[in-house]
Amino acid sequence: MKDLINTQSIPRDTLEAIWRLVGTDEDLRSAGMVACSFQGSGTRTRTTFFQAFDQLGLKTIELPAFLDTAERASDLAGYLDQFYSLYVIRYRDHEKLEAFAKASKRPVINAMSAREHPCEAIADAHWFHTSVKPLDQSRVLLWGPTTNVLRSWQHIAGTAGAVVSVMSKGAETLPVSVDLVITDGWPSYFADPALSLTQAHLEHMGLPMLLPTPPFTIGQEVAFDPLAYKNFTGYEQKGSLLTVQKAIIQYLINGNKQRD
Repeated sequence: MKDLINTQSIPRDTLEAIWRLVGTDEDLRSAGMVACSFQGSGTRTRTTFFQAFDQLGLKTIELPAFLDTAERASDLAGYLDQFYSLYVIRYRDHEKLEAFAKASKRPVINAMSAREHPCEAIADAHWFHTSVKPLDQSRVLLWGPTTNVLRSWQHIAGTAGAVVSVMSKGAETLPVSVDLVITDGWPSYFADPALSLTQAHLEHMGLPMLLPTPPFTIGQEVAFDPLAYKNFTGYEQKGSLLTVQKAIIQYLINGNKQRD
């Protein structure tokens, strides 16, 4: 796997190989320069990626919104690949990001697009798999309309062997036994009070772990403050972003060295 762009293309052995690298920080000072481009704030993503670069000894240059160009993806990659060993890009236009990754000879990490949020899903899944319950023994419920996070979660949890279900309509029957419920912020076009998750919903499902993707909005995807729920995953859970992102970086850089 050269790039991390789409979660549905990640085979289970690759996912497990990335997870095995968690906690094995390699000195990558000789790997070359990393190009970073973060569209929007990306508070947590930016925080953890730049700490990951620092802890792995990687030098970085920021290229603000560098895909906002009239250049063809092949030309942009052709000119820039000689300067960089890795690209980390947060960009809404998934198709343009994907086209650049296909054109580049260097690995590209999707740090979030409108279609996918692979690093977040891989990190969250690793945390649950290693800290709570193996995913291949778990039932995971994705609560709400399809978003980039929930789409990535569906692919990753399914690849890891979990039983995955989706609650995207308020009229659907609630499952009675769930291990993990994941929510994400509602898209601007969506509003359905029946899909505002309540504590009563969670009690019906057996008090599963609740992982609300930040930033969450009380009164929309969650009807109550998650901090009031005893099985809220907690702020500390997002620490897995840093450790798993380091593993992803190592996996892709080392794979590129082997191809060279």
